[in-house]
Amino acid sequence: MKSYIKLTVAVIALIAVIFTGANFILNNAGKGDEGRPYRVEAQRIAVKIENGDDYSLSDYPTITNVEKLTDGFKSGDSDYLVKDIGGTLYRFDYSYNSDNSTAVRLFNISFGVVAAFVLVLMAVLFIRIIRPFEKISDYPTELAKGNLTAPLKESKDNYFGRFLWGLDLLREKLESQKSAELELQKQNKTMVLSLSHDIKTPLGVIELYAKALEKGLYKDEQKKLEVARNINGKCEEIRGYVDGIVKASSGDFLNLEVHNGEFYLSALISQIKAFYTDKLNLLKIDFSIESFSDCILSGDLERCVEVLQNIIENAVKYGNGKEISIAFSREDDCQLVHIRNSGCTLSENELPHIFDSFWRGSNTGSNSGSGLGLYICRTLMRKMNGDIFAEIDGGDMIVTAVFTIA
Repeated sequence: MKSYIKLTVAVIALIAVIFTGANFILNNAGKGDEGRPYRVEAQRIAVKIENGDDYSLSDYPTITNVEKLTDGFKSGDSDYLVKDIGGTLYRFDYSYNSDNSTAVRLFNISFGVVAAFVLVLMAVLFIRIIRPFEKISDYPTELAKGNLTAPLKESKDNYFGRFLWGLDLLREKLESQKSAELELQKQNKTMVLSLSHDIKTPLGVIELYAKALEKGLYKDEQKKLEVARNINGKCEEIRGYVDGIVKASSGDFLNLEVHNGEFYLSALISQIKAFYTDKLNLLKIDFSIESFSDCILSGDLERCVEVLQNIIENAVKYGNGKEISIAFSREDDCQLVHIRNSGCTLSENELPHIFDSFWRGSNTGSNSGSGLGLYICRTLMRKMNGDIFAEIDGGDMIVTAVFTIA
């Protein structure tokens, strides 16, 4: 805001300087000798008269008459000047209009229109863009602080309509994720408390049986066998609770939404090509996409883009940085997209685990990550009735996404 105000003041000052300077130059034009050509022409004629040469007034546009002043000065309406040529006075009548008022007026009108346009344009920019943007400049900071309750006011113009809509959509998404996280924490605490209570009962029974056996309260072998069976039953009960915990923790905790529809394969590949051509070129990675036959696929286009982006990002991160290529094939009613990167250092026995959640291979090194990228890819592909698999071929990693043809 302050920078724009300074810019506006500088523009106004520049307009004032140009206006003043131009008017000064135009108003003073013609006041020096170089601006009075009749003096030059009169001097040239005087030289010819003094040398006895002939001359023609048609060659001197500003001089209208030349005559000797033998009987004193003559009056007249025309402008003139007098020169002494060889002891004789000559009168030079001239016609020259040095008035620049018309030029000054035209300049002032033209410059005024341009200056007014510039100032109006800057005012419109301030009212329609700078000031509204200033009002929302703190909104991302508020989102980062966790202030997700206040919705963003809609703008009456279309300059920031999509931008404001996107910010408010981001706020709603963050608010939804925060609510889901709080609900998950609540459920986890409830589950822990419930399981703690439920496990205490069989543990108490096992403890009582153990103490009874320790003290030798059961003399009958049949009774001891019955107690052993009861202990085993309670252990199975506890194992069931533990299995429940494992199942709950391995569920779809990411809550990935998919909106299945139909889209062209070319629409998917064009987005990938537009995003990665320049990026991989800057990284000096040879990126190629083989030709393919276009077809209509079933699924969520945005999620499919996300899947291929995750695969390529992994190829950039864990490959040797030399080559990434995309190839295509068809099997039955499925379109296969193969993403190959050179320099695979993953061992064969680790390959079956790369789609597990939170799993990271031995080739990760110092690269940061959560171990969720390929797990998310598999989850999304299966929600779109597709699949994903990987293989190692001659030192290259090939990840294949399987899409259903509509």
